[in-house]
Amino acid sequence: METKTVKLYSLDYSNAKTYLMAALFIAGNMALPQLFHLIPQGGITWLPIYFFTLIGAYKFGWKVGLLTAVLSPVINSLLFGMPLPAVLPAILLKSVLLAVAAGWAAHRFNRISLPILLAVVLFYQVAGTLGEWAMVGSFFQAVQDFRIGLPGMAMQVAGGYALIKYSASL
Repeated sequence: METKTVKLYSLDYSNAKTYLMAALFIAGNMALPQLFHLIPQGGITWLPIYFFTLIGAYKFGWKVGLLTAVLSPVINSLLFGMPLPAVLPAILLKSVLLAVAAGWAAHRFNRISLPILLAVVLFYQVAGTLGEWAMVGSFFQAVQDFRIGLPGMAMQVAGGYALIKYSASL
């Protein structure tokens, strides 16, 4: 399996680039769900709200990831009504777990690989599913991402890997 060393950052909240990068990833997390919501069941199948959170946190650190993780779902919900307010807490939980896990993995391994991204996605999904189960009290509802969203998880791993790999010069 190919592993590639890439230029990774850990931007701080005092750095203007943190907010610029977060704004770009938030914009991506607003546009991508709009595209996937044109497909029936596209949001719950492809999980697009998490895509740029993964890339932002991995490439630019957990602080960029955390801004993206929190603001993307909230802004999308306020502007477009999706995600629905009822599911927003679970999506925020998973988004924050993803940002922290991706930022930690990038810092810890200082390289990009498919197995690392797979581990990040599985971590946030398993931990987030347990948290969602505790919040909603329904195991069936909590495991929805595993029942329906496997294509989205695969897109996060493969697409995230490709974008992070090809942004090596940034």
